[in-house]
Amino acid sequence: MTTSQRQRTATPTREAAQRHTTPSPEPTRSAWRLVATREIVVRLTNRAFVVSTLLTIVLIAGFALWSIMQGNSTTTHRVLVASSQAASVVTAADGLATEVDDKVRVEAVTVSDDAVARQTLADEGADAYLHRSGDQWTLTTIDEPDVQLRQALAGAVSRAALAANAAAAGTTVEDLMRGATLASEVDSEAGSTGFAYGMGFAFALLFFLSAVMFGQMIASSVIEEKQSRLVEIIATAIPLRQLLAGKVIGNSAIALAQLVLFTAVGIVAVSFSEYSHMLGALSGAVGWFIAFFAVGFVALACIFAVGGALASRTEDLQATTAPVTTVLMLVYFASLSLEGTAERIASFVPIASVISMPTRVLRGDALWWEPVVALAITVAFAAATVILGEKVYRRSLMQTRGRLSWRQALATEE
Repeated sequence: MTTSQRQRTATPTREAAQRHTTPSPEPTRSAWRLVATREIVVRLTNRAFVVSTLLTIVLIAGFALWSIMQGNSTTTHRVLVASSQAASVVTAADGLATEVDDKVRVEAVTVSDDAVARQTLADEGADAYLHRSGDQWTLTTIDEPDVQLRQALAGAVSRAALAANAAAAGTTVEDLMRGATLASEVDSEAGSTGFAYGMGFAFALLFFLSAVMFGQMIASSVIEEKQSRLVEIIATAIPLRQLLAGKVIGNSAIALAQLVLFTAVGIVAVSFSEYSHMLGALSGAVGWFIAFFAVGFVALACIFAVGGALASRTEDLQATTAPVTTVLMLVYFASLSLEGTAERIASFVPIASVISMPTRVLRGDALWWEPVVALAITVAFAAATVILGEKVYRRSLMQTRGRLSWRQALATEE
């Protein structure tokens, strides 16, 4: 075979090999789906992740069950008495305590004399001993008396003394107390403020833990692939932006699914509590929280991925991810302390709005358009973060000369 014949024979072979090794444009454009699927499968098959998720669900359900049991349980204070007069005072105190809190009762326990009462009290067989000493009543306890018990007995003693004095003066208690009664009115909206602040704390805790946990997972995954040179092999098959997109989307999906699961357990728990009437407002606030989380976490996931790309060793991760972790901690603590105008401003600031705006929605002090505008601002922030982060990620991922800063990565040629 001549040289020209061999060349003609080899040319189609080389062309065929090139067609076989060069990925077609369509699979390359959809490579992020493969990366995202891999990230999801890795997380779902990770025993530590599954166990921690189930443990968190158990903790949420257990805390909710404990709260419900505490809310439905009745506290009974046993008071020793050695006379019928003292027993009457305790009975009156029981009525006063029930008026304030229907879960608090005061029970009179009759004993034969003072010595038996004090011995029973010393043996911790009762909470207190009510007896008369001269012209005044005395409440004897081993430790500091319960505030509710003391207030109820003080009110009963005052009423008994007032009745006796009124009878001695030839009048009635009703005449003496005419115009001296303070009516009470419960503002249902104001009464829900404590619940809203409690849910704000829950939002802050869930967001902080999820962002830090999944963010560190993303950063660790990136540095492991970089340190093992596996990313160099991946880069020959798919564009780096596809790799970043897959990691961000896959981990965001898992984080969002876990968050929805946790909030669903929490909503079910609230439905069995005394705050069940708040379910409508809570559901709306939770919906906004999930929406803000989904958008905000995409930006955070991209930043954490960049943190992994900037590092050259696993030991560098603490330094490269420290800025975003610090911001998350500041947002967490600020969300628990901000009030008034400061909280209103924070509800429009990206990342901080993930917590502040849903809390304001739950309290009912946010206008209908405010969460919409705040979410739009968060979307714009996430888009800008992803665009900038993608550039830094591509320019730093293949660098192995040491830890880089954002400025050094941007100055690096691709």
